[in-house]
Amino acid sequence: MRIEVVTLFPEMIRDALRHGVVGRAMQGGLLVVGTEDPRSHTTDVHRSVDDRPYGGGPGMVMKPEPLTAAIAAAAARLPAGSLRIALSAQGVVLTQAQLQSLSAAQGLLLVAGRYEGIDERVLHGVDMELSIGDYVVSGGELPALVLIDALARLLPGVLGDERSAQQESFSAGLLDWPHYTRPEEFAGARVPAVLLSGDHAAIDRWRLKQALGRTWQRRPELLQGAALDAHRATLLQEFLSEL
Repeated sequence: MRIEVVTLFPEMIRDALRHGVVGRAMQGGLLVVGTEDPRSHTTDVHRSVDDRPYGGGPGMVMKPEPLTAAIAAAAARLPAGSLRIALSAQGVVLTQAQLQSLSAAQGLLLVAGRYEGIDERVLHGVDMELSIGDYVVSGGELPALVLIDALARLLPGVLGDERSAQQESFSAGLLDWPHYTRPEEFAGARVPAVLLSGDHAAIDRWRLKQALGRTWQRRPELLQGAALDAHRATLLQEFLSEL
């Protein structure tokens, strides 16, 4: 997959992506991430990329001319039909299901806004606006990095074990189950006996029950309207009876 990020802080994107899973994916050629700085497309001596908003009010707005030129330059490096996404607090909140859909794209162009926002006429040319949550951060770079990281995990060959992406929180509409490793006892707490039993069917049953119960406790809205089959309904009732 190839991703281009239009950003006023290209070094912020490049530096963050050198590490961890994403860094290994890029080194292995599974993911290519480029950047385009709107300041490179300014024509005035001050390299201005923002101006005061029409109608008054605080802050500044990103100017359409350099931003549109930067988007065009970045798009030229992407395959035809690549999606254009603006990272915005006004966008649709990102979900795991959306990530699954986006991971099939040949390329993505991410527009990271700054200041009070982007001139609305630029947004007319994007395919969608995405938010990473109902809060505001200083710019679109961190949301872009979150999106890139989450997408990289879904690309074939990126994770050491493909099951890792399939079993993570939200992948099946549920939160993840509790995880344990050695030692068997720590700070007076022991690993649940079923995980030491070697009975894989029993372990799978316990994990699903814990995932259902944890989702009910922490994110009940994920279960609202969900049609649980008889097996899952039984497991959830078992979990609740054990509280």
